[in-house]
Amino acid sequence: MTSDPPVSASSSPQDGPPPNGSGDGTGDGSRRATGRAAQAEAAEQAGGARGSGKRPRVRVTLPGCWGALALACLSFTPSLLPRGGVLQGLICGISAAIGYGLGLIAAFVWRAFADRDARRPSRRSWLVLLVCAVVLFGLAFGLGQYWQHRIRGLMGVTDYSALATVASPFVALLVFYLLLMTGRGLRHLYHGAARLLRRWIGPRAARVVGWLLVAGVAWSVVSGVLLGGFVNAANEAFSVRDTETPEGVQQPASALRSGGPGSLVPWDTLGRQGRAFTGSGPTAGEIGGFTHRAAQEPVRAYAGLSTAEDAEARAERAVADLRRAGGFERENLLVTTTTGSGWVDPAAVDSFEYLGNGDTATVAMQYSYLPSWLSYLVDQSKAREAGRELFDAVYDVWSKLPQGERPRLFVAGESLGSFGGETAFSGEYDLRNRTAGTLFAGPPNFNTLFREFSDHREAGSPEIEPVYKEGRTVRFTDDPAAGIAPADRAWEGTRVLYLMHPSDPIVWWSPSLALSEPDWIGEAPGGDVLEEMVWMPFVTFWQVTADLPFSTGVPDGHGHTYKAAYVDGWNAVMRPEGFTAQDLERLRDIVRPPQD
Repeated sequence: MTSDPPVSASSSPQDGPPPNGSGDGTGDGSRRATGRAAQAEAAEQAGGARGSGKRPRVRVTLPGCWGALALACLSFTPSLLPRGGVLQGLICGISAAIGYGLGLIAAFVWRAFADRDARRPSRRSWLVLLVCAVVLFGLAFGLGQYWQHRIRGLMGVTDYSALATVASPFVALLVFYLLLMTGRGLRHLYHGAARLLRRWIGPRAARVVGWLLVAGVAWSVVSGVLLGGFVNAANEAFSVRDTETPEGVQQPASALRSGGPGSLVPWDTLGRQGRAFTGSGPTAGEIGGFTHRAAQEPVRAYAGLSTAEDAEARAERAVADLRRAGGFERENLLVTTTTGSGWVDPAAVDSFEYLGNGDTATVAMQYSYLPSWLSYLVDQSKAREAGRELFDAVYDVWSKLPQGERPRLFVAGESLGSFGGETAFSGEYDLRNRTAGTLFAGPPNFNTLFREFSDHREAGSPEIEPVYKEGRTVRFTDDPAAGIAPADRAWEGTRVLYLMHPSDPIVWWSPSLALSEPDWIGEAPGGDVLEEMVWMPFVTFWQVTADLPFSTGVPDGHGHTYKAAYVDGWNAVMRPEGFTAQDLERLRDIVRPPQD
């Protein structure tokens, strides 16, 4: 919030009775009191110029500045991921603007209870603010760098830019100024609307209707024009990129892949991520070299956005191609819901294929052009539809096979993929009855089943590693190689496993962070989260929000990066025989990129 709240006792002189003498029935005394309040507030806003002899370009109030200073300093407290200087400046500027608005509200409420008008602050008051600002901001800036250094150490991040760090206060000041001017602009629009409305209705009603009108127009512009235009532009840009083929990827020569010989899905309709999925992956020779057994070449089926007009038709085409390639004749069949632009984490499928000795089939389909973090914010309905349609199409064919000839049916998904994958099921028993196992990684906080399992966890189990109904079907872990709680209880039948890092903002981000403290912050932190991270209204929300686009920019095992964890995750869910701890360690090195 960046502008003064609309209150009749401190509104601008323009909000008084119109020249024709019409009023609101409160009498001359009330109008004189309102005029004095307006003059007092104007004097307070101009207080910064007292004694200087010059009129400042940007007038600010003392209470607002105190609020801005408080939240600006608090913005340096640690969040889930390490922050660069520019990002820290952005968070600081937004927090300062919110603090300024909260300071105005606090001053208004106090004056209302004290039953007094606003007063012009003295030069001494501004001097105290200036000294405190220098000391407190400098201290917060220094502590912020210390905390960031520790977070980078926890995650093994070596990138650091001293220039960007020095620039962060200036970035913050620019962001604060822009937001402040935006708020002032909305206030001026309100005054104009109120003056216009007073031609037909009373002053009080004009003020209320004016604010509602301006707020409605502003929301419409932001959500409809700006956000909608941004999403459309992004969709157009990424749709062009979707026609490209990743470097090093070639059209498969195997009939076991979509886009290959005899495929029902043309290569040029797969999209960028679909071509990467079917045009890569371990060969039978590579799998056999790992398992030291005769291995098969895995089946991979995929449908891109250009393959068919809607989600149902794409799912039917992908499943038809899966059936053509003999996917339903394999021992292990995996239905995986993609993230955003159709991406499937290679580590997730490669691990499944290695541990299945190549006797596997995987099917997926694209539902958006947008990257994962943006799809996470605007494409949730498409992920839900894709996950449900794809699983239902696979299950329809699978359930009609003779019981002894059905492959083991598995489900997987990362991020929005887990969200889409969940939508095909009603709960724990549905997952148990219709699958042989499930592996979800980095589930968004709004996942229906994830929230159900977490919210109804056993008393005493932390939110970062909940225990649901003694772990009989569903379990959670940060690192499956280190064990999956509860280790002392049986885990029989279908296994459903959620991989989630304590430092993954995708897992923990929620709009409720703005006004309520979640359990995962109040409880003991995870291994890669600082104990100094505390919840603060508004500030924590913006900090975790800013972490979202950078959630995959940290080494494996932190944030939203799940690579090696898939090896031990699938080992726990599939329960393959004949693999030792040394074999699993070798497989981690195979599926994890060298830079990790």
